[in-house]
Amino acid sequence: MIDGPYFVLTVLGVLGAGLTAGVFCAFSTFVMRGLDALPPAQGVSAMNSINKAAVRPPFMAVFLGTAVLAAVIAVVTFALWPEEAAVELLLGSALYLIGSFGVTVAANVPRNTALLAVEPGSAQAADRWTAYVREWTAWNHVRTIASAAAAVAYVLALR
Repeated sequence: MIDGPYFVLTVLGVLGAGLTAGVFCAFSTFVMRGLDALPPAQGVSAMNSINKAAVRPPFMAVFLGTAVLAAVIAVVTFALWPEEAAVELLLGSALYLIGSFGVTVAANVPRNTALLAVEPGSAQAADRWTAYVREWTAWNHVRTIASAAAAVAYVLALR
């Protein structure tokens, strides 16, 4: 079993990845369905408002802090290569960094940026909104699963 500062880093990794998975899960299971039920102009406006509110310290500290933590765990694991749990630690870090943070940067944020350019009451809003909800939610499912799997990998590292 890992111990000392390494144990603390891993527990924080479990917590951060789990909290992130929970936020993403909420969006995948009911927030996006609720927004999609609104008329497109209202859905676009509401999602743009949510996206602006998300980029604030409470969520960003968890989301970005966990990415930094996952990178630190990976580097420390490569440097020290503990007898136990190296695979689980590296897997947890890769899942979070690629599947959560990477997908956010490569798939969800560009869609958010494009949605911000859509005039909510315009004729194009309905078409753009339908595609946005479908694509954004599909990528969000990936982020949800990757974040949850990262938390599980870190938990397995603690055994």
